[in-house]
Amino acid sequence: MSTQTNQDSELQHSFGPGEIGFDFLPLQTTSAPLPTQPENTIPTFDMQSHTELPLFDSAIPVLERPIVASSLPSNGAKARFWLDGETVLCGCPDCKAPMSVRLWLMTADCWRCGISIDLTEEQEREIGKLLEARKPALAKVAPPAAKPTVPIAPAATAKVTPPPVSPPAAKAPSALKPAPPKSPAPISTTPKSTSPGVAVGPVGKSPQPTAPVAPPKVLPPPVRKAEPVVNAAAVAVVAPPAPAVPEKRVIAPPPPPAAKPTPQQRRTAPPPKPVEEVDWLKRFLDAMPAWMISGLVHLIALTLLAMFTVPEDEEEGPMIILSANISHERVEGGDALVLPPDVRAQFDMPLPEKIDLKNPDEIKSLVAANQDARELRLDNEAVQHLANVDVVKKQVENATGVRQALAARDPRLRVEMVTQEGGTTMTEAAVARGLRWLANHQSNDGSWRLDDFESVHDCNCGGRGHFHTKAPGTALAMLPFLGAGQTHLAGKHKGTVSRGLRWLVQHQKENGDLRHDERSNAGMYTHGQAAIVLCEAFAMTGDEELRIPAQKATDFVVKAQFNDGGWRYQPGPSNDRGDTSVVGWQLMALQSARAANLNVPERTLLRASAYLDRCTKDGSQYGYMAGYAPTPTMSAEALLCRMYLGWNKKQNPALKRGVQRLVEDHLPLKGNPNLYYWYYATQTMHHYGGEEWDAWNLKMRDVLTSTQENSGHAAGSWAPRGDHADRGGRIYMTSLSVCTLEVYYRHLPIFRQIKLD
Repeated sequence: MSTQTNQDSELQHSFGPGEIGFDFLPLQTTSAPLPTQPENTIPTFDMQSHTELPLFDSAIPVLERPIVASSLPSNGAKARFWLDGETVLCGCPDCKAPMSVRLWLMTADCWRCGISIDLTEEQEREIGKLLEARKPALAKVAPPAAKPTVPIAPAATAKVTPPPVSPPAAKAPSALKPAPPKSPAPISTTPKSTSPGVAVGPVGKSPQPTAPVAPPKVLPPPVRKAEPVVNAAAVAVVAPPAPAVPEKRVIAPPPPPAAKPTPQQRRTAPPPKPVEEVDWLKRFLDAMPAWMISGLVHLIALTLLAMFTVPEDEEEGPMIILSANISHERVEGGDALVLPPDVRAQFDMPLPEKIDLKNPDEIKSLVAANQDARELRLDNEAVQHLANVDVVKKQVENATGVRQALAARDPRLRVEMVTQEGGTTMTEAAVARGLRWLANHQSNDGSWRLDDFESVHDCNCGGRGHFHTKAPGTALAMLPFLGAGQTHLAGKHKGTVSRGLRWLVQHQKENGDLRHDERSNAGMYTHGQAAIVLCEAFAMTGDEELRIPAQKATDFVVKAQFNDGGWRYQPGPSNDRGDTSVVGWQLMALQSARAANLNVPERTLLRASAYLDRCTKDGSQYGYMAGYAPTPTMSAEALLCRMYLGWNKKQNPALKRGVQRLVEDHLPLKGNPNLYYWYYATQTMHHYGGEEWDAWNLKMRDVLTSTQENSGHAAGSWAPRGDHADRGGRIYMTSLSVCTLEVYYRHLPIFRQIKLD
């Protein structure tokens, strides 16, 4: 720092990255010319070198273009981003080297250590504010290009000779010494003057007048000097007022050529702007996040791919060549002979053997029957409530226990089961028509009444029963719906089944009793049939809402058993005697509970087997009670119970004798109807199989399909005929008839396995 008082000072403005300085440089009185161009202090490197380029912060030259001070980082590192021309820079968190920010991806890459960072939304907003603040600052700094300027004559080419100055007042010698360094004093505004001059600072503590100066001239951008900077607080020599010199308008010299960019600047420099760039589009793309741009690109690509379709080669089907032969002989025309096609190929299920395919009336009835049989098929909406059909087929083919006994009821297997087990299109049509009639005579609350079903539709079907409560009719009518695979979740009649189940559950007592108000001889009949309904509905659907009602109904059956192992009309004293007719329904209920995996005590089954032992002499024929004479009806019911309790054809020859006696002497006859006997005997024969089943099936299906009502409001039902039919009425007859015709799939046969296609 110079301390001579015979020197003038020049106020030097310096701008650098992160700083703004004002220095007073002494003007030497030497006659040697001062340099007119900035000294080149840029370091040079060998471009063939393979080593890393060292960083010299002091060697980075000041750019010739104006730099906005607000865009530079502060010395306190408060600003995380700054601008270098059109490039946004930030510091590398690892090596502290400058990193260029790619705005459209909002990422920054370090040229030195190779790190790449993703910017946050807060940093994105900070960059946006930096770009917005840069535009007005550039407008203030940039000089007008076309307006001529009058610069001050260069002081480097003139010899500065101070004029004589009158001696100042007497002061201490220390007053002329420079004051200790202080912070730079603020720059005061210099008034305009017609005489050129230089603004000076005070000498010592006494303020001195300043010489008038010329109007401010626009100077080229300043260049940092290599000489040491003199502190603004240093002592300056006061120049006396100079004589006025006329102004000369001189065109400002062109600015010196810009310095050659460094390798770092070339790496971080943005690509050249296109001439016709749309500013609003650039701003929009810069503000758009990277994930949105990526999503739009992928959306466009997927849309374009969806528009391209590959044409498929259409295979030509079999070709038919039509040709006509013309005879030379003249023949009189007559009625055309139409050869009927193979009618059997038009039906999914077998046709009856005695059908006359040449009879138009019988063909018409077959077509109608086929349409009715299709009612029980499931549509696509119902499949979602059922297991996979392949899984169900495996259960049917590999059934070994009671758990799979109801698997064949799945309507999707109906064609295979009916065809393989001996049914026909007419038998399945009779089932569909019977269910339709029962559904049409259900009360609004979900129940059926044996004695008052006609009031539902104000019909005149006839055939009322003698029971005046709702429980017997509801239990009987629900059995055939479940036997056909109709549940409250799937099937054409799922609404009917749902209402019936709701009525039974709502009227079940806490101890599981389902008799409702029935206190006649039909009490335990009703409970046994209703228990079958609840257990089968739970086994077929797995609906947990039915588990507790079904288990309670099963427990009631167990508690109602007498000491002799049987059951009677009402659950009375334990020392009462049971009868075989009621025992059959209770054992069927326990069998359904086992199929639903409910709790059935083994002791109850053993006691029931002991009761049957007391009702027979040789095991092939059974009476109504112990000591009673055997009858075909009780024998058929008892033999079925024996099968469910573990009897088989090899170990129990009495089973074979009993089945053969029923086939030889008591086949179904249309003139001697006994539906209760037919119902139990049909199930017994189906489980037994063989020739006995074939002989029985031919008679049974023909009798039932031929006696079904086919006209009027009663179409689809069976009129009450035979033993005990008048007590149950038309609902009793229709329910048991439909259950009998469902034998082909209602229960899987016990002694053989079924193979499905």
